Amino acid sequence: MAEAQPQGTGKAAGGRSAQLAHTGLRHGWTTGACATAASTAAYTALLGGEFPDPVTITLPKGQTPSFALAVEELAPGRTAAMAGVVKDAGDDPDVTHGALVRATVRALPAGSGVVFKAGPGVGTVTRPGLPLDVGEPAVNPVPRQMMREHLAEVARRHGGGTAATADVEVEISVDHGEEIARSTWNPRLGILGGLSILGTTGIVVPYSCSAWIDSIRRGVDVARAAGRRHVAGCTGSTSEKAAVALHHLPEDALLDMGDFAGAVLKYIRRHPVERLTICGGFAKLSKLAAGHLDLHSARSQVDKGFLAELARRGGADEALAAAVAEANTGLAALQLCAAAGVPLGDLVAATARDESLAVLRGAPVAVDVICIDRAGMVVGRAEPRGPGDTGQGSPLR
Repeated sequence: MAEAQPQGTGKAAGGRSAQLAHTGLRHGWTTGACATAASTAAYTALLGGEFPDPVTITLPKGQTPSFALAVEELAPGRTAAMAGVVKDAGDDPDVTHGALVRATVRALPAGSGVVFKAGPGVGTVTRPGLPLDVGEPAVNPVPRQMMREHLAEVARRHGGGTAATADVEVEISVDHGEEIARSTWNPRLGILGGLSILGTTGIVVPYSCSAWIDSIRRGVDVARAAGRRHVAGCTGSTSEKAAVALHHLPEDALLDMGDFAGAVLKYIRRHPVERLTICGGFAKLSKLAAGHLDLHSARSQVDKGFLAELARRGGADEALAAAVAEANTGLAALQLCAAAGVPLGDLVAATARDESLAVLRGAPVAVDVICIDRAGMVVGRAEPRGPGDTGQGSPLR
């Protein structure tokens, strides 16, 4: 299948490009870059009768990649033109890798500007809190701006003069996009009917985690816009079910935190809600308790020595503490303590809560923590505490 060709991407001394160069992984292109390439090719054909293939675009940071067209169609009389580009996400495990992004361009009366329309497989915004108005197609602001600029340049090249602007309808669609969107946050964020057209740089950096972190931020924005005063950051679907069962939170108050506890806390520090519940597996939250903000197994490990020290605080004798320190897994350590009547789960929850408050740096947010086991049973809880609560309190039993 046709893919974007990495021409003219340039090199940088640091940041994401340096990270990518170090890993040896291939970068890819965002859906926004693909939509820009497809719409540029379609409008060129609408005005000039021929599709450029490959089509070259300029990204926000100056890179000039070229994209091969996977499909093209010029309607009789040039009433419309359609071009499509297959998204190449490089080595990133992106659910939209291989998706066919199409742009259909139709002329509008002078003065209309560029009007975006959601075609099949592209979602529509149905809730406030996103950077788009309710009812708008889920084509984010930066891709919209990229398309406007490229379409204006096409208009200028075809005799419109230096002040030319494009007066067109741009319908963006993604083959099988509605099905793919079920694997994304879109339904929860109120983006219905398909995918979002995303991207701020046009480039996908493998394993950068940026998309997930961005989705966390958008989730907080949606919850705040909906007036939610209590949100829950959950490490997965099992912990999410536990949080809902205990707090009866609506869907738009649930944040798919994954391993990115720090991303949740740092964003809520700047955009506070009254209460934050953190819910996750005991082992993952023991990492947060130990001061780790990235809970992924490749970037932080369960510290059994730390768990042994917590167990001592909870009344464990030296024999039990030594057994905890040598336990094969965090869950095994929890089971050893449970058998001896030591509330290790509650201690981890309370310590994770206090670490979270430290990251929040006095933001007006009360935090409680719920630890669960793999079956979803609650094995530790810590009561809500905010920045003004300096008492030691005691973890819930």
